[in-house]
Amino acid sequence: MGVSMKFTDLDQYLFGQGTNYEVYKKLGAHPTTYRRKKGVYFAVWAPNAQSVSVIGEFNDWEEEANPMEKVGPIGVYEVFIPGAKIGQLYKFFIVGAHGEKLYKADPYANEAELRPGTASRITDITDYKWKDATWIKNREKFDEQVEPMAIYEVHPGSWKKHPQSEENEKGFYNYREFAHALAAYVKEMGYTHVELMGIAEHPFDGSWGYQVTGYYAPTSRYGTPQDFKYMVDYLHQNKIGVILDWVPAHFPKDAHGLANFDGTAVYEHADPRQGEHPDWGTKIYNYGRPEVKNFLIANALYWVEECHVDGLRVDAVASMLYLDYGKKDGEWIANKYGGNQNLEAIEFFKHLNTVVLGRNHGTVMIAEESTAWPMVTGDAEKDGLGFSLKWNMGWMNDFLEYMKLDPYFRKFNHNKMTFSMSYAYSERYVLVLSHDEVVHLKCSMLEKMPGELPDKFRNLKAAYSFMNCHPGKKLLFMGQEFGQLREWSEERELDWFLLNEEPHKELQNYVHDLLTIYKKYPALYAGDNNPEGFEWINADDGDRSIFSFVRKSPTKRNNILYIVNFTPVDRPDYRVGVPKKKQYKLIMDENGLLEQPKTFKAVKQECDNREFSFAYPLPAYGIAIFTY
Repeated sequence: MGVSMKFTDLDQYLFGQGTNYEVYKKLGAHPTTYRRKKGVYFAVWAPNAQSVSVIGEFNDWEEEANPMEKVGPIGVYEVFIPGAKIGQLYKFFIVGAHGEKLYKADPYANEAELRPGTASRITDITDYKWKDATWIKNREKFDEQVEPMAIYEVHPGSWKKHPQSEENEKGFYNYREFAHALAAYVKEMGYTHVELMGIAEHPFDGSWGYQVTGYYAPTSRYGTPQDFKYMVDYLHQNKIGVILDWVPAHFPKDAHGLANFDGTAVYEHADPRQGEHPDWGTKIYNYGRPEVKNFLIANALYWVEECHVDGLRVDAVASMLYLDYGKKDGEWIANKYGGNQNLEAIEFFKHLNTVVLGRNHGTVMIAEESTAWPMVTGDAEKDGLGFSLKWNMGWMNDFLEYMKLDPYFRKFNHNKMTFSMSYAYSERYVLVLSHDEVVHLKCSMLEKMPGELPDKFRNLKAAYSFMNCHPGKKLLFMGQEFGQLREWSEERELDWFLLNEEPHKELQNYVHDLLTIYKKYPALYAGDNNPEGFEWINADDGDRSIFSFVRKSPTKRNNILYIVNFTPVDRPDYRVGVPKKKQYKLIMDENGLLEQPKTFKAVKQECDNREFSFAYPLPAYGIAIFTY
């Protein structure tokens, strides 16, 4: 066997420690030359198998043709098959611990057959020539704490579609054409990052990619691994960051997948009280097993280092942290101290985040964590989990409950919009209006708003302006920027035809204007994690449902004063207290950016418990953004 391809004693040692961070370069299928013969080196971890062989198009799926040799005590099997070629399909044929015959896809495969097929495909991950060196170099200096992040969450299969055809039954865009269309749109709108759902290979479209069978394979729905890399590369060349949804919390029970991999629980816990999610019908990883931790951590590194992605949004973190998540009494096992914290998952997160962020400066790890677990974004050394950012689910729930209300009832729920500031600095947050909020009878963002259609649009503009000026990074799911009417479905493309109607086009332009000022004024992002960067002018104007606050720039120049009226009542006599006797320049209102900003001069007149103020006639659903 070629020296470089052998699963060596050192490989085995590191894999057994959970620290073989580039193990994907050995396990899986790798085209190589051995003894002057071209072929493919295969390796798989199946610790309790009786025997393993490779079956595929190169041997007519013959179960006995290419038996694998077990190397060392850890349970890795390997074989070199001369004549096997890039593009051919294969599986591992495993005789399990109890003699059962198992036909498994390769857990480390870099490409998979298009569903409903379940085989893996031989590919070469080393043959793509990257052109994003400038982006990668600049990324090392990126600091998410002080830079703007406006994230566009996208499901590639339903953003845009081609007409369906025999060759393309779902009308999917290829990664390359998707890259060109998406980059143009995202640049025009002004987002800084895209967050892509459902990239890792998964058998069922309706899972949106949250039940993964091929962790190391970009889904073949949209093309090859090279096509995928081209997409990341092209987005980088257009100065757009790429974040992927990543699902280390659970995996499906599909026969070709990780479940019961060699006839025993290899990747999951054997005891269903530890190894199954009753609600989701999926398996839970055994985070205490070094080789399983290694599989996941190396996978995160694979996407970041091999595929150049700029960060991972880690799905369902809460389900990993709590042993009793979604379980009734008797359905879970306490930890050694009798508690419900998953100590192994905590250790896993610290290890994961320290390694990924330590090796790749300027990348981000984002937790989707829905509870009040402390220090999710705290330093791993100081007993935090080590994430860069955390989704602010509390803000999202309060904000949407408030926005759904008839404006008359908002005065009784004023604190729903102010409460988030009481914990805004406990973590480093992303404000999110994600796909989860616009599916399964939850209505689109526009349809959540009260009133007739014109009122819905005015409410939504006010809502987005509040989100834009509130501390925290931003994430908005595709289609909500132009007022998609229907809920999202992965089966069809977004309703782009709505942009032929004036109110939808206006809303899209308004979001564009919000993103323009968000990126232009450091006051709106550089002090997100600094309590001195935010100050309420009036947090208690509940009777009128008006909110006013300032965002302060670290340089003290171009601070922002923000006012919003969440009722359909005009306030021609409105007056706002201000921090200083200065001139306040109106740069944006409910109609968008002003071509000619208007100046308002503060005078010595007490208002909002402040010495200085100025009058500003605030319209129904009025929005006013000033610089000073």
